[in-house]
Amino acid sequence: MPLRLKLTVKTSIPLEVEGLTPDVVREKSLAEIERFDIFHGNQQLPLGEFFQVTGDAADERFEFAGDLSGVHWIGAKMAAGEIRVEGPAGRHVGSEMTGGAIHVAGDAGDWVGGEMHGGLIHVRGRAGHLVGAAYRGSARGMTGGTILIGGDAGNEIGHTMRRGLIAVGGGAGDFPAFNMIAGNVLICGPCGIRPAAGMRRGTLVLLSDEHPALLPTFRSSGRCRPQFMAVYLKHLRSLDFALPADYRVAEYLLYTGDLLTVGRGEILLRAA
Repeated sequence: MPLRLKLTVKTSIPLEVEGLTPDVVREKSLAEIERFDIFHGNQQLPLGEFFQVTGDAADERFEFAGDLSGVHWIGAKMAAGEIRVEGPAGRHVGSEMTGGAIHVAGDAGDWVGGEMHGGLIHVRGRAGHLVGAAYRGSARGMTGGTILIGGDAGNEIGHTMRRGLIAVGGGAGDFPAFNMIAGNVLICGPCGIRPAAGMRRGTLVLLSDEHPALLPTFRSSGRCRPQFMAVYLKHLRSLDFALPADYRVAEYLLYTGDLLTVGRGEILLRAA
């Protein structure tokens, strides 16, 4: 039986549940979990003042219920287990996590998987800005794991990412894969301006028929049919990420860059 946490208090002040993860509380009783300290604005208060806690933490599974759009840092730094959010979630879902899986049935705020190191995050709805990105001042963002966004995402997804996979089922905002060190970003819908600006290595795949204007520091390298795309798309389908079947056999326009940096990255635009 999973541990079920139902939000029972409506508040306009943010709640922060950083540190409350399946691997941390698996040996705690319900009473101990209810006394777990969280932040309500700048006040440190017990979890039980805001959540009804039932079930059992021993099998390392959480179920969050209620409107958690104002609840932040869900699953931050988790190392194992599974978290399911039945509705929307706030900012920093899965930030710095190293293992386990987080499933969000609704939308999520900014910084999904910020500086993530491993595991899986699957947001069925939309996500905000800076998915898998580096926090300001950090040398690198996401270094491993998989982030799946079913709907649209905001600006700067994959900012300074070092390794891992981000897939967006809808469109994305400006600067996707900005300053990318390595890794893979795949976007099904249209994206905003300056994709992969400052990219050193890695791959940005844009599957939409609406091709963005690329920076002049990317060089056209012809058409291709990369074999690794079939492997990636098969992997995404195994994770219940929706993709049209014809993507597996598509041709791509290949651009390499950013030539202002190392210049060993690539942008793949699905050919019409």
